[in-house]
Amino acid sequence: MALSSSNLFTRLLFQNAAPACTSIVRHLSTTRHLLHQAQQQQPAGTAEVGRLNHVAIAVPDLAKAAERYRAVFGAKVSAPQPVPEHGVTVVFVELPNTKIELLHPLGPKSPIQKFLDRNPAGGIHHVCLEVADATRSMAALTPNGVRVLDPQPRIGAHGNPVVFLHPKDNDGVLMELEEVGSKQST
Repeated sequence: MALSSSNLFTRLLFQNAAPACTSIVRHLSTTRHLLHQAQQQQPAGTAEVGRLNHVAIAVPDLAKAAERYRAVFGAKVSAPQPVPEHGVTVVFVELPNTKIELLHPLGPKSPIQKFLDRNPAGGIHHVCLEVADATRSMAALTPNGVRVLDPQPRIGAHGNPVVFLHPKDNDGVLMELEEVGSKQST
């Protein structure tokens, strides 16, 4: 039985195409595997922030501010807590959905003293957001152009790792990321 020219062409095409198709399938499979490996090794790409932990307010008179939140607003207010690692004394004001952190300088070289020198009446100093892993969040933010102020997380007032982000990279707001659920023993 004689093959027509179209059947001959089809047969030759598939005989020669089979090795090429196998090679393409192998290449695609390898590429997919390499992409999967690369995705597993890269940071998530975002800091994966959770809820608002607190708003920090620098105050020139810590006792007066704490009493105002207790007596005028009826809030639960903690005792003053010195945090020498950060150069501050803090008082936490408990609210139903978050906290206010009142900050007062602990010595003349405190960053809060510098803030109060520029803002004598006090004011909002930073906003703190919760993250599951401060180090992983840092790794995700840096490639996205967000500057981290410390090379490694430090222990904050709640005993958890914290990291501060440059305000120029966050619409003029100093941001703190606090790792929650990993309370450190001190």
